[in-house]
Amino acid sequence: MCVLHNSHIIFEDKNINCIKFEDLMNQFSQSKTAVIDGITLTLSQPDLTTPEWIGQKEVLKQILACWMIISDKDLPLSPRIIGMPGIGKTTLGMVAAVQRKQPLYIFQCTSDTRPEDLIITPVLAESGKISYHASPLVTAMINGGICVLDEGNRMNEKSWASLAPLLDHRRYVESIIAGLRINAHKEFRTCVTMNNDESTFEIPDYMLSRLQPTLTLEMPNSQDEIAILKYHLPFVESELLNMTVNFLQKSHQLDLDFSPRDGLHILQYAMKRLVQDKDHPLAKDLAWQEAVQKVLGDDALNLDEMAKNKNRALGEIRLPQGLGDFFFDEDSPIHPDR
Repeated sequence: MCVLHNSHIIFEDKNINCIKFEDLMNQFSQSKTAVIDGITLTLSQPDLTTPEWIGQKEVLKQILACWMIISDKDLPLSPRIIGMPGIGKTTLGMVAAVQRKQPLYIFQCTSDTRPEDLIITPVLAESGKISYHASPLVTAMINGGICVLDEGNRMNEKSWASLAPLLDHRRYVESIIAGLRINAHKEFRTCVTMNNDESTFEIPDYMLSRLQPTLTLEMPNSQDEIAILKYHLPFVESELLNMTVNFLQKSHQLDLDFSPRDGLHILQYAMKRLVQDKDHPLAKDLAWQEAVQKVLGDDALNLDEMAKNKNRALGEIRLPQGLGDFFFDEDSPIHPDR
């Protein structure tokens, strides 16, 4: 258990700063509760995953720079990581947390996330009393950990407003339900991931100004994509691996939204189909085509045509430029803009 007095956290284990990273994670996992101003909070458990980062080393250096402190008057930044779904935005934050040897907490943002979900949630205990559960974000604030707000552009403005004092120089949150103000540990860090697609809500400008800088994660090149797929699926045959990487690279060139995550699903399904019936195995190319079709849809079997349809939908056909287009056909001899 840990106790918070005057914004400082005290652990029962006095040697917590002297132990190894693995033991440190276990220590935080065993810290079930914290007491703040006489109120006991049940803490969330950290994510113990230790992923590997492949390629795009510069963006990893950038997020680590955001979390540095270079002066007593300096404060860490809270960057937002943007990019297409499935390219490793959350993994980037996780790897950065491992490199900093801090406990990692992940909060999945959704369109119905409420302010109390982000801070403290009251729960009816078996005894009939109310117990207070700290969110992964607040647990990171108490333990001096790192919290990744995943898919932050899914949240509504009311939820974002509850984080305004945390993401500026004040560095605290207030829980109306528990009647507490919780100050962030000096080692607390956070980042927000955002997909480059239609979001449920737009983030208000006063919050965007707090979520700086913007770190952009690009689609991987062919070498990195091969390494990523091999890392996750070391048992995949090289022929299927090369087919998938070539497919993904072509989709990147055509600005189609297929990611390494899609490639993983294609390979997983194809391999399962190949070994499913040993007496009558499918041909590799047939299994791979079926996997593409089932994972990405029928249109994905013809990337060129799919890209043309996408461009056409986005306005490849010229839109009306003048008022005359509303009253006359483009080929009309009396069209005023002809």
